[in-house]
Amino acid sequence: MRRSLTDRRAAQRSDQRRAAILAAFDEALRATSFEAVNIAEVAARAGVSRSAFYFYFENKAAAVAGLLETMYDDVFAAGDIVTSTAGSPRSRIRSMLDALMDTGAAHRYLVAAMLDARAASSAVREIWDNAREAFVPPIAAMIDTERAAGRAPDGPAAAVLAGVLLELNDRLLERLILGGPRTRDDLVAGAETIWLHTIYGTVIGDQTS
Repeated sequence: MRRSLTDRRAAQRSDQRRAAILAAFDEALRATSFEAVNIAEVAARAGVSRSAFYFYFENKAAAVAGLLETMYDDVFAAGDIVTSTAGSPRSRIRSMLDALMDTGAAHRYLVAAMLDARAASSAVREIWDNAREAFVPPIAAMIDTERAAGRAPDGPAAAVLAGVLLELNDRLLERLILGGPRTRDDLVAGAETIWLHTIYGTVIGDQTS
């Protein structure tokens, strides 16, 4: 497993105490909100001291970022769908968006905690932003490939489009978790159209069924 970018220690092969803290923190988040989680109670549940918690994590927000490692693989898998060559652009984009929303729904309590943590910690915001930016190069490469093949029109730099579209995906996850006036199906359908028309143009996008 990848080590959390918020882990304060030097790398070690095995650390049962860190795993126990994360497991206890995960259990607490399932039972209450991020703000209501009590570090002393988490530490006691993990069988460590309160100071031991802070030896591993700077704060609660950093612990949430550590827990998100469990969903990163699913998020990366969703990104791989849209950059593959299997299927039409519309089907790839729809499958990617569905996979992203499925991942958010499966880890709803974690994403909700991350949204709170991101608002409270610049370090966690940086981790979240860096994770999103990791998707920019492969999606930009896909856009450049589609342009070179004549399937997508020229336009702004591919990396710019990729970054903006990924920001949109962030917003989708936020609305899925926090709720709003639109259903999940509405959010996915709207985002699918934006992705298609941004990359392929209005006419080409409408033909990529």
